[in-house]
Amino acid sequence: MTADKPRLGYVGLGLMGGPMARRLLAAGYPLTVWNRDPAKAEALGDAGAAVAVSAAAAARASDIVFTCLTDTAAVEAVVFGPDGIAAGARRGGVLVDFSSMRPDAATTFAARLRAEAGMGWIDAPVSGGVPGATSGTLAVMAGGEAVDFERVAPVVAHLAGRFTLMGPNGAGQTTKLINQMIVGCGFAIVAEACQLAEDAGIDPARIPQALAGGRADSPVLQQYMPRMAARDREVQARIAIMIKDLTTVMDEARRLGSSLPMTGLATELHKMLAKRGLADADNAETIRLFTNE
Repeated sequence: MTADKPRLGYVGLGLMGGPMARRLLAAGYPLTVWNRDPAKAEALGDAGAAVAVSAAAAARASDIVFTCLTDTAAVEAVVFGPDGIAAGARRGGVLVDFSSMRPDAATTFAARLRAEAGMGWIDAPVSGGVPGATSGTLAVMAGGEAVDFERVAPVVAHLAGRFTLMGPNGAGQTTKLINQMIVGCGFAIVAEACQLAEDAGIDPARIPQALAGGRADSPVLQQYMPRMAARDREVQARIAIMIKDLTTVMDEARRLGSSLPMTGLATELHKMLAKRGLADADNAETIRLFTNE
C-alpha cells in the first residue's frame, strides 16, 4: 500500500468495468489493469494505468483487486485458472467482484480464495448500467466479512452512490437477483405500457413526466420509456445478461422452493426476444415484443 492510497487492480474492462476503472484512475489511485481482450486494457494504459501481462500479475501489483466479468464461469476462470488472480494474490489483500453470478458460487469461491491465497472476497454486484458506472452513482450490494467491506468502502465510494453490506458472502449476489427480478419485470411492463400509450394516441415519452413522484414512478420508467418510445437502440446493457440473471433467479427459486410466477413470465419474454435475434440488443428493445420492427 502506498503512503495514502492502496494499489488497485482491475480485471474485466467491458461496458461496465471500463468506465469504473477510469473513475478509479481519475481519483488518483495507482491502477494496474488486465483484460482478456488486450485492446481494452491498452486503452486504459493510454489513460495512465499500468497494463499487466496476466490477471496474476495484476493481483501481484495490487492491495485490492476489482473484477467485473460476464458470469460464474468467467469469474472462476479468471480467478482460479492458469495465471489467474489466485496465483498472484497478495496475502491480506481483498478481491471485490462486481460480476453477477450464482450466490452459492460466490460463497464457494470466497472460501477457496481465502484458503488458497489468504485473500478476502467481497461479492459486490452492481445496478445502474453504463450511465451509473460512468457517473459513479451505482448501487452496489455486498456480501462478505465486515472488516473487508470497511477496508474497500472508501475506494468503492468513487464508483457508487450506495454500497451496502447485506450479509456474508453470497448475500450480495442474492440481493442482486432480487434487483434483477424487479428490473426484469419492470422492463416488460414498461414496454406494455409504452405500447398501450401509442395505441391510444398518447405520446409515451410524456408518461414518465406525468407519473413522476407517484406510485408507478421508478428509474426503469423514467429511463426506459423515453428510450422505448424513441426506439433508442444504444447498447447500455444486453438482453442476454438479463436472461442469464433471471435464469439464475429461477434456479435459486427452485432450490429454495419459492414461487415466482411473474419473474418466470419475464424470463420467458426475454428469451423470446433472444430467439428473435436480440440477445445482444439493449433492454430498451423489450418494446419489440409488441411491434413488427
